[in-house]
Amino acid sequence: MAIVAEMPSGPVRSLLIVRRLRTLTEAECWARCYGAWDPTVSIVRLEPRRPRYPTTVSGEDIRRRLEERIDGRAADEAEAA
Repeated sequence: MAIVAEMPSGPVRSLLIVRRLRTLTEAECWARCYGAWDPTVSIVRLEPRRPRYPTTVSGEDIRRRLEERIDGRAADEAEAA
């Protein structure tokens, strides 16, 4: 069963409603927007993102450690003065 989308035919309405029976490909969209396919344009397929590995440290742990280091630095500066 095809998906049917009803939409106006364009800026100058030549038809009341156009019924699309399928989605357009990227090449068809390019041709409709820019008039023709440009040979300097190519479609690039990206590799899927690599899976993220589970971490043993949370952002909260990192924040807490940073605060401890900053407080330690302030304590060392107070002892030196």
